Amino acid sequence: MIDALINDIREVVNNGELVVAFSGGEDSSLVALLAKMALGKNRVILSHIDWGMYEYRKIREIVKNFAKKYDMNLHIIDGKSKQKSAWKYGPSCNSCTKFVKLPLLKEFAKGKIIATGSNQYDTWGRTGIKIKDNFYAPLGRLSKDEIRAILIHLGVEIERIGESEEREGCKLKHLLKMLIVEDFHGKAVSESNEILMDFLEEKKLKVKKAAVKIIGPLSKNIAVVVVDPPLKENLKSELLERLKGVESLSEVIFPSEKSTVVVVASSPIFKNKESRENIERYISIPGTYHWILSKNTKLRTFQVVEIS
Repeated sequence: MIDALINDIREVVNNGELVVAFSGGEDSSLVALLAKMALGKNRVILSHIDWGMYEYRKIREIVKNFAKKYDMNLHIIDGKSKQKSAWKYGPSCNSCTKFVKLPLLKEFAKGKIIATGSNQYDTWGRTGIKIKDNFYAPLGRLSKDEIRAILIHLGVEIERIGESEEREGCKLKHLLKMLIVEDFHGKAVSESNEILMDFLEEKKLKVKKAAVKIIGPLSKNIAVVVVDPPLKENLKSELLERLKGVESLSEVIFPSEKSTVVVVASSPIFKNKESRENIERYISIPGTYHWILSKNTKLRTFQVVEIS
């Protein structure tokens, strides 16, 4: 399988250079290593977008340490100024990818092939498309288990990033409302999630997922702490005290299956059951969901306004 992947990279890139969209997670790390094996280090550039306050501090360390350890060229792209525009009209990872991440990578690559870590775990991988608009998915046919098996075979251990076992961390995706005032809404989601990650590391807690979701009306930031498996009561109390130090937070809640989550949504989302179900999985706050049609014409997606 490794030989086949290396040969595929050589065939696609030919005599050119390859830009690897590098997050520091398992998928992009394997792509980077295979690309170096296929092309040599001088024809591979690791391109990492730094999201400023929305990037976990740990990610920066992991990215730089990987490039140093495996002697690879690393270029950092500044994504801070553009990312906030994607959240102005409500949460939308798709908009961020389409209108911010991909254009930044293309601008840097200047016509070179850009390799991503897309695989059978994500939407693009499941389409079966290998190359589109200069973006190339060498791992497109692989499952997460196969990717991890190859990394183990190569003797490579990738440090976990962010809030989930399956995905790298982006703190902004936990802001479940419009990003209007960055010093208020943005800081709330950035500082609270950094505190949570530090807390889990300090306590040496292994969890499946962990995040602080920021909800509420635009005038109020409510922190909803989602940790699976749930924290014990003494740990909840200790974490609560730390989160109280975030000035932009007005309240901290630990939800349960008995919680009611109130979501307002734009008309297209409100009328589409499949869209609502997908968003509920994205929000991932335990409880029952109550949907309301939004009267805010500027809201293009959704906003979680209340939990009880």
